[in-house]
Amino acid sequence: MVDNTQITKTISLENYGIKGAKVHYQLTSKELQEETLRLKQGVESSSGALAINTGEFTGRSPKDRFIVKDEVTKDKVWWGDINLPFDPEKFDKLYNKVVDYLGGKEIYARDAYACAEESYRLNIRVINEYPWSNMFAYNMFLRPDVSEIENFKEDWLVVNAPGFKADPETDGTRQENFAILNFSKKIALIGGTGYTGEIKKGIFSALNFILPVYKNTLPMHCSANVGESGDTAIFFGLSGTGKTTLSADPDRRLIGDDEHGWTAEDTIFNFEGGCYAKVINLTEENEPEIYHAIKPGAILENVIMDKKGVVDFEDVSITQNTRVSYPLEHIDNTQQPSIGENPKNIFFLTADAFGVLPPISKLTPGQAAYHFISGYTAKVAGTEAGVDEPVPSFSACFGAPFMPLHPTKYAEMLSRKMKASNVNVWLVNTGWTGGPYGTGSRMKLKYTRKMISDALEGKLEDVEFEKHEIFGLQMPKTCDGVPSEILNPKNTWKDKESYDLKAKQLSEFFRKNFRKFEEYANDEIMQGAPVE
Repeated sequence: MVDNTQITKTISLENYGIKGAKVHYQLTSKELQEETLRLKQGVESSSGALAINTGEFTGRSPKDRFIVKDEVTKDKVWWGDINLPFDPEKFDKLYNKVVDYLGGKEIYARDAYACAEESYRLNIRVINEYPWSNMFAYNMFLRPDVSEIENFKEDWLVVNAPGFKADPETDGTRQENFAILNFSKKIALIGGTGYTGEIKKGIFSALNFILPVYKNTLPMHCSANVGESGDTAIFFGLSGTGKTTLSADPDRRLIGDDEHGWTAEDTIFNFEGGCYAKVINLTEENEPEIYHAIKPGAILENVIMDKKGVVDFEDVSITQNTRVSYPLEHIDNTQQPSIGENPKNIFFLTADAFGVLPPISKLTPGQAAYHFISGYTAKVAGTEAGVDEPVPSFSACFGAPFMPLHPTKYAEMLSRKMKASNVNVWLVNTGWTGGPYGTGSRMKLKYTRKMISDALEGKLEDVEFEKHEIFGLQMPKTCDGVPSEILNPKNTWKDKESYDLKAKQLSEFFRKNFRKFEEYANDEIMQGAPVE
């Protein structure tokens, strides 16, 4: 971990319009935790980690994420329900209101960067109203050393003011909270929400524009690890599908758990310096790497603890989106620097609550592009009000809320790279087997790990496959250590006709979702659709 205790440099924020503030610059993680405790904005857990409550917002607010529409973005961004336009003049006025609000306060500032590959490095100055938000930035971005701080010049500015409430009528926002990217001024402006994920996702969204448009590099919402032989694997998946869990493999070195770039020079690099993992139902037995990373320097969000500071990871009374952030160094087995070679295997993770998709299947290039653009998982009953049975959830490229360009731009880049590197692509269902949610059971983690391990080691290359009747996916008939009957999901259902009906229902959900992409998709991609 970078030690910033020797840094004596001070900075002024007046050139950003923040006047009269007391600036705490480049504090260490320990100092920021002490500041949070001093201000009574958090408490210490029994493991020594800081525990905070993010307030009203315990997750991202996609409908309140905007991009300033100007000369840089107007013809490049895919405008619509995901990328909402924001007026440049209103941005300037809102920015001025935010910095006026921060004036005269205690402010926490730090310099950091994104992108482990030096030639892609993006320097970031982060200005936070709260010390724990700044500690999150310490954890999640890459940390410059003392010599780099002296002449640091930011490429992007993040201004984060959770306590500032916008006035929708005059400020142009939808409600009091907002997260706005301005590509011309290179500013991420966040207000009205304490949810820390908005900070890192703001920079991720910026890189999802910058890298493909200016650097011929594919940004990916994925985790990545590397084996002893140097073989890289990447894992795409939406929240709750197992990206962090499955990439934190004791037998492989972790590159990163969420955000990566795939360069024209055929390297994979991490954007971040830390991990941001869900901790709902966390146990030492199932996820030892994450469990042991929760120690001094980590930040727990929205968890419930007893009087002794012991966390109840099953308690979701605040939110199901309980989380922890920690520096990569909290994981014992990491790749240093966070860079890998061309991937040999790509895994698309889905938590299929319908119990239809196979636990593992091999994809053709057309199927890979189709499922990448689809970005499927499912919400289960009880996670949202009014949800009493599984609901399909599609997020293009497994990260639509962070993708400023049209999804097919990213899919085309991925398809070209997959073909050029002759990579194996697998669809892995970490969801339900033996029936849908409420009837079946969740796929055992030990089976998923074994199937992925065999795929990585090439043990599935020589086994016999069978074709899924409705989705056309190639399913292995055997995998050592995994009951053969679960490899074809239909076998796990008592009522085979009910399985067929549910599979056809899910296939229609896929087709309906994909209609908005059909005019942009070539024949090969369309052949990757369900067969009926």
